[in-house]
Amino acid sequence: MARILITSAIPYINGIKHLGNLIGSQLPADLYARYQRGRGNEVMFLCATDEHGTPAELAAAKAGKPVADYCADMYAVQADIANRFGLSFDHFGRSSSDQNKRLTQHFAGKLDEAGLIREVSEKQVYSNADGRFLPDRYIEGTCPNCGYDRARGDQCENCTKQLDPTDLIEPRSAISGSTDLEIRETKHLYLRQSAMKDQLDAWIDSKADWPILTTSIAKKWLHDGDGLQDRGITRDLDWGVPVKKGDQDWPGMEGKVFYVWFDAPIEYIACAKEWADASGKPDAEWERWWRTDKGADDVRYVQFMGKDNVPFHTLSFPATILGSGEPWKMVDHLKSFNYLNYDGGQFSTSQGRGVFMDQALEILPADYWRWWLLSHAPESSDSEFTWENFQQSVNKDLADVLGNFVSRITKFCRSKFSEAVPEGGTFGDREQELIAELTRRVRAYEGFMEAMEVRKSAQELRAIWVAGNEYLQSAAPWSTFKEDPEQAAAQVRLGLNLIRLYAVLSAPFIPETSARMLSAMNTLDTSWPDQVAEALEALPAGHAFTVPDVLFAKITDEQREDWETRFAGTRI
Repeated sequence: MARILITSAIPYINGIKHLGNLIGSQLPADLYARYQRGRGNEVMFLCATDEHGTPAELAAAKAGKPVADYCADMYAVQADIANRFGLSFDHFGRSSSDQNKRLTQHFAGKLDEAGLIREVSEKQVYSNADGRFLPDRYIEGTCPNCGYDRARGDQCENCTKQLDPTDLIEPRSAISGSTDLEIRETKHLYLRQSAMKDQLDAWIDSKADWPILTTSIAKKWLHDGDGLQDRGITRDLDWGVPVKKGDQDWPGMEGKVFYVWFDAPIEYIACAKEWADASGKPDAEWERWWRTDKGADDVRYVQFMGKDNVPFHTLSFPATILGSGEPWKMVDHLKSFNYLNYDGGQFSTSQGRGVFMDQALEILPADYWRWWLLSHAPESSDSEFTWENFQQSVNKDLADVLGNFVSRITKFCRSKFSEAVPEGGTFGDREQELIAELTRRVRAYEGFMEAMEVRKSAQELRAIWVAGNEYLQSAAPWSTFKEDPEQAAAQVRLGLNLIRLYAVLSAPFIPETSARMLSAMNTLDTSWPDQVAEALEALPAGHAFTVPDVLFAKITDEQREDWETRFAGTRI
């Protein structure tokens, strides 16, 4: 039994995430976790909310809540939606936890001991009206490139140009709107990433099986221009992890917090301690996943994320881990994704463009969305959500192929035999050919799932469903029954066992529907089909079942047109 540690990029706390966020990390990570559990492996699947930084403070101010209360409320919302989407986290934590606070301060102390932190004096914008320094996102103004009047101090969302706060025309505080700003000197800590360039380069070179998307982004940051730069790890904010060296104060850093990019990935580790603490387990239980001196040397660690998170996870977070000099588990495989776009444009949390996770669940159950998103995952390039494509995929894949198969075979058995697996007859050449085809396809499916090739896995699973439909159409038990009821019984028995097989294979993609199929077949047998022939005899003659309700309702043209209209604008 293998041990597999899985983390997905942690979602930011400032609002409900859209479908592009979901397919970019959490959903494919859940697919892989469910598959590995289905194969009998020991899995630790961790995620959390990313709660520090300026967006959290701004969102809280907009909501009229203290930032700690806002984060607590939004954590509950995000945890609930994740649960309703079937995301099977072993623990869903919070980066504002005491465990992450202590671990972040611990890493900072170790990096300082290793000579990898330097103090830098720099000039930043100070608001006299607010009595504080303003980090880039706290400053708004007019973009000098396109004239957009709500550009932020780090980037213009209209033209996407990267900016510094001093680039903005008529800058103002995003807190108070005050234009009484001045430039003042402040001190911050920087992680000396440049000192670790060669070590990081060699480490990335050792990952020959990483996706090209992942390694190309990492190499670009390492070698283009001036190469890997030192990066600030502190900010002048009220909300965040206070700057300390372990449990010791850091002279000159009073009142500052660690930059969110520094503490957020450390939450992957802290999340495991949260899991142990919440369930009353000793530290050894989480350390066996994260410390190579405590048993994690045989763990395979896989990360899932969108391409925008790749630089932090291939360079900055590894620099933190390696620089500490401690025996922490490093990532073995990093699966990165391109962007999912929305109907001719881009999803945007800040602009409210696209379908958000809560809205999606108001329209249809989670499995409809899970199937479409995973079968159209943006792996080799960006992909696009359109309502027409969504309708076609749901109707053709889920309703016409899988749903139709389950409905036809169960209803036919009930009408001609009973609500029990019929006995009699033997498998002939047609059945043996199906078993051979399914064996090939199940092995291919396993290969794609192990390789984390999400779209190819979905295509192979659909082909497995199609094979059952084609067999049913070819065998035509409704015709066979007229001449040879016993042979028809064998065909129906095979078909009913296919439902259980499909439920097991489909569980990583559509877990709720898989559970309904198993319930209809009156079985708790979720054993993986190592031998397809044996799997197709798991439900013996006389085994009772029930005819399930329609698994997937087709999406009508009227529904599609309504949704196109409802979600054409921005979310209010």
